[in-house]
This record gives sequence, structure tokens and C-alpha cells, in this order.
Amino acid sequence: MAKRRRKPKLPNYPVRASIESLSHDGRGVTHVDGKAVFVDGALPGEEISFFYTARARRHDEGRVCEIFVASADRVEPGCAHFDICGGCSLQHLAAARQILSKQQILLDNLQRIGQVEPERVLDPVTGPVWGYRNKARLGVKHVIKKGRVLVGFREKRKPYIADIRRCEVLHPSVGERLEELAQLIQGLDASARIAQIEVAVGDEHTALVFRNLDPLSAADADMLVDYARRTELHIYLQPGGEDSVQPLWPQQPVLSYHLPDYAIEMRFLPLDFTQVNPAINQPMIRQALDLLDLRGGERVLDLFCGLGNFSLPIARAAGRVTGVEGGAGLVQRARENAAHNGIENVDYHVADLSQDLSGQSWMQPGYERILIDPPRSGAQELVPQLAGLQAGRIVYVSCHPGSLARDAGVLVNDLGYRLEAAGVMDMFPHTAHVESMALFVKPG
Repeated sequence: MAKRRRKPKLPNYPVRASIESLSHDGRGVTHVDGKAVFVDGALPGEEISFFYTARARRHDEGRVCEIFVASADRVEPGCAHFDICGGCSLQHLAAARQILSKQQILLDNLQRIGQVEPERVLDPVTGPVWGYRNKARLGVKHVIKKGRVLVGFREKRKPYIADIRRCEVLHPSVGERLEELAQLIQGLDASARIAQIEVAVGDEHTALVFRNLDPLSAADADMLVDYARRTELHIYLQPGGEDSVQPLWPQQPVLSYHLPDYAIEMRFLPLDFTQVNPAINQPMIRQALDLLDLRGGERVLDLFCGLGNFSLPIARAAGRVTGVEGGAGLVQRARENAAHNGIENVDYHVADLSQDLSGQSWMQPGYERILIDPPRSGAQELVPQLAGLQAGRIVYVSCHPGSLARDAGVLVNDLGYRLEAAGVMDMFPHTAHVESMALFVKPG
């Protein structure tokens, strides 16, 4: 029987180090005896001491013990729970420096992974850095040892729900109510059977989807309805999968956000994918349309179109738009949004964009412009198939710089496009998440 490998013993004394750079997840990077160490709470240029928290074959981990020389970009975190909560990783770094660091991460990824460089770097798209988050999934746990219910994000690099009372990055309609929600759930008969709360904030209403693992008693349902009426929060229950979500109060809720530049109201369901940060979403759409350079008669293909966040504004400026998305529910919402806003020059299709698309009726030459807004995994299977469409411009909206860089390498080095421009958008301030946009242009 093979012996179980023992975990390396961690030194119980602080180690002094100089921080060289920032990792992709917001930790300071140093080297001790030639081995990389990722240090929570440290910033580039700082002289610190740290305690080891974990050791592995390729790298070690640590947390700051003492700061001897602080970075000029270090600031006081705006949240009292920053040290324990895993929802944010960069509150100790000035917001203006955060977005510049993300810009450098994007450029480094493009060069290292894709072997490409943009001809110009777009100015960062920025907005408010507190109370910006309109979508979130909050964990719920009745912790017997603490004698109470916790509602919030998980602890940094731990599976436990962080003991927090409020959240400064969530929309205030929820961020200021975490303690209140915890007390509400604690008073329910089913307090140990509520697993999470999905948060979705529209322009006029905030929805909370309670994931109830067991059916609620009549008394519990009455308590939730009473709370909803008092706070004017919309409350839904989710006893099973996503298709089991039903409103508890009010009976016929409507969630929506507006895109005033295009006279569009976007309606959505609380579990639908929508952009987290509405203050960034609007200038992001404007930038995408600017890069598409629409003159009024173009045919545009919007891939991973969701519920129409890009395709409906594009339709206001283009000749015809075709939107494609893998989720039938989102496509249905996109069609409904088109009808709701009186937009007739758009059509939508359901398709798995990771598969061979050559047999699809819409996958034919004739598009002058393409917009791609894929998930974190990017569009690796899709991008090579764009060659036959011969679109003059492709705008790629990305939520992961590594997958964008990989796909950019194919577009430039294999398909002959130029990477004319790329830049970042501060969709998730105080986190290490990098949202970006790139423009690819076909020469000739």
C-alpha cells in the first residue's frame, strides 16, 4: 500500500520579502529561494514580511504579516470585512491603479499567449467602484457553532461562508441588508434548508431568489411575503433546477433595465445572464457600436447574444442583425425584447456555438460585421469557422484575457485579421476579474 504523502510543514515565523508583481488573482508575487510565493494583501514594490499558509510543488502561498515599505498605490479598504471575505481581492489597491493593472494583464496575455499586440490601446471604461454590483449569488448557512445564520460570499480561499454584516460592492438594496436577511432566514422553520440567495437588480426593482431545498411551511411563506411587502423586494422561490423558479411576491413581477441611448427597455428573469455593472454596460455598448463602425445598411452577426443586450442597440443602427445563443430561454427573451421595443430588423436562433455550424442556415457569407461575447472559456471552436464569413470587422467582448488572447492569435495569425484596438472595462472593481474588448479588422 502506497504511503500517503505528508503535507509540507509550514514555517511558523515571518519571512521578509520584496513584492515583484501582482498575480492574476490579485496577490503579490515574490520569490523565496527561487520559488514563487503568492502573498495575500501584498502589492508590487512593497517590502513586507509574511507567514506561509500553504506549500505546493510549484509555488507557495502566504499572507502579509507586516509592511515595512508600502506601495504609493496602497489605500485603506472600503469594507470592514475585506480581510476575510472572498468577494473582493483588490480593495487595498487604489481604483485607478487596479484598472491599469488589468490593462497590463490584458496586454501581457495578448503578447504571451496570442503573440499579438493591438495597434492602439483603448482608454479604460470606468464607473462607480462601490454599490455597483447588480447580480450576485450569496451563500446561506445556518452555523450551529455561531448560533446564527450567515449570508454572504465565501471566505478567501476557504469553503466557509464569511461572517459579514454588509457588502459595499453589492447594490445597496441588498448590500445593506445582509444582516437583516440573515435574521429573516434564522426565524424560518426552514432556516437550515435555505442554501443560497440569487440577487438580480433592475432599474426599478430588486429580486431575491431563495433556493429552498425543502417545501416551505405556510408560516415561512407568510414571513417571506410580509418581508417582501415591507421592503418592496421581489421574492422568488427555487425548489429545484433553474426552471423551477416561481415568484412568491408579487405574483407577476417584472424586472428590466433601460438603454436610454437607444430607447430600449430590456426585460429579464432573475436567473438570466445580464451584465453585472449597469454603469459600465451602457458605455460598453456605445464603445462596441463605435468599433463596429455602422453606417446604416450593414448585416451584423451577434454571437452569444444572450437576451439582446448588444443586438437590439445594434439593430437601431444597422440594416439587419442576426443573434445566436445556446440557451433557448435567453433567445425567447431576446425575441420578446425585440417585439417589446418594436424592433423588427433582427432575428434570433438557438445553436450550440461550440459545435460545427456549417449546416446552420444563418452561417452564410454576407455579414459585414460580427460581434462575439462568449463565456470565460472563449470561442475556441467558433473562431476558425468565421473565416468563411469574411466579415470586415469583428468586435470581441471578453470576460477572460487568456481566452481572448488565444482566440486573437487565431484571428490574426491564421485568419489574417489585424488587431486594431483592445482595452479593458472596469466591470468588477476591487476584484481580479478582467473584462475587455478588442477590434479585429480584415485588410483590403
